[in-house]
Amino acid sequence: MDLNHIELPASVVADLYHSSLIEDVTAIKKIAVADSKEEEIVASREIVMPSPWKSLGSNHKNILIIVKYNDVVHLPDNELVFLTGILTACKLSLADVTIVNISNHPDTTYKELTGWYKSKIVLLFDIEPSVFGLPMNFPHYQIQPFAGNSFLYAPSLKELENDRAEKTKLWGCLKRLFNL
Repeated sequence: MDLNHIELPASVVADLYHSSLIEDVTAIKKIAVADSKEEEIVASREIVMPSPWKSLGSNHKNILIIVKYNDVVHLPDNELVFLTGILTACKLSLADVTIVNISNHPDTTYKELTGWYKSKIVLLFDIEPSVFGLPMNFPHYQIQPFAGNSFLYAPSLKELENDRAEKTKLWGCLKRLFNL
């Protein structure tokens, strides 16, 4: 037996992998029945429903980013890199936000998306507020409170990436929006 073909007894393997990468719901139920403490833990878990919209990010901080690209699912790679840089400057990551490409869901309203994602902040890149279903229009770089949310309308990420003056305007708004 060489180093690449070591056979371990089942009990040793079980001790090494006492928690699984994939949860087995039936195993959780059996453990819960056997131990009342485990039952409380399983009962307290929140059931997460999958999003009815194609989105990118985990939405940990309830920040919704709306983009519009007709030829890709979310956004082009170079613009995702640029957006990730913006988020990093704001001390955020993709885990903190949800990115939705409105081109995939043309009939979706702001009420549906902000309600589903429980958004507090909504960034509209190249989406006019009225097109997004808001009952108002406001200019670029104006933080607009409405319906318990803060909306910020800005040019497309591609336009921002290539224009230093526009990036500076956006950065000023983001500093106010995220208290940086």
